Amino acid sequence: MQIWRSLDEVPGDLGRTVVVIGNFDGVHLGHRRVLARAHEIAGELGGLPVVAVTFDPHPMAVLRPEHAPTTLTTMEVRADLLGEAGADGVLAVPFDRSIAAWSPEEFVQRVVVDALHARAVVVGANFRFGSRAAGDVATLAEAGRAHDFSAEGIPLDGGPMVWSSTYVRTCLAAGDVAGAAQALGRPYAVRGEVVRGDQRGRELGYPTANVPTTGLLAAPADGVYAGWLRRLDTGETFPAAISVGTNPTFDGVRERRVESYVLDRTDLDLYGVEVEVSFVDRLRGMTAFDSVEALVEQMDDDVRRARELLVP
Repeated sequence: MQIWRSLDEVPGDLGRTVVVIGNFDGVHLGHRRVLARAHEIAGELGGLPVVAVTFDPHPMAVLRPEHAPTTLTTMEVRADLLGEAGADGVLAVPFDRSIAAWSPEEFVQRVVVDALHARAVVVGANFRFGSRAAGDVATLAEAGRAHDFSAEGIPLDGGPMVWSSTYVRTCLAAGDVAGAAQALGRPYAVRGEVVRGDQRGRELGYPTANVPTTGLLAAPADGVYAGWLRRLDTGETFPAAISVGTNPTFDGVRERRVESYVLDRTDLDLYGVEVEVSFVDRLRGMTAFDSVEALVEQMDDDVRRARELLVP
């Protein structure tokens, strides 16, 4: 799959395409429905490539930064997920105020027609675009009649199930990683490089792989979870008990971290390794314990429950 970071990077000989447009943050089941419909159309048109158009950064981060949501995926992860969902190429439009000022007609001309030579466009039913969000699916359809492409909007919900990035963020804020997984079609995951911590987990018999969180990316609410740790260099995947937070039992202010104890493994050296940590279910909220002994007793129980959930 190819990733283009600007309109200038799109090959001039790309040929006709089927285009999907959206923020695609998280690439949830609603987004996958849009891509599936695009594939149907691409097949009907003789196997045209499917190109996903997204925006980096999120438009809200430019237009109303004080209200910008935390993102569910980095651009790199989003592109990977779009590729897994069937995109043959991803155009990450570098969103700024000049692009925000484009009229719907200018956006269609520059992106859909001139750069991607669209034969068909598929978007979410509530898709809006152009200056002041003046364009919608009807605007696209009208432009398509003038520029030889079809346009349709696909509902992004699954009946009673809500499929939206906002819903996923709400679930994560409540620690409901199982609910987030239902909307995503997979467990929610964070990625990062394992850094050295304060070694307390190792001293207590539970060495952890520590990944700092960033305020720009969503993470589950503070608490303890069952999930998986995957090495991105080798692809190895391990069951894990995962703590998210700052460990309030011990004094001192620390940055918020995702700390993963790989079940029954004390021999792993993961420092400097890029990992992906995915969350399957919440075990409990974050608690400050009166003693180290009480904390270890609770950790023993956390590991036992994680094992019951993850290991057949």
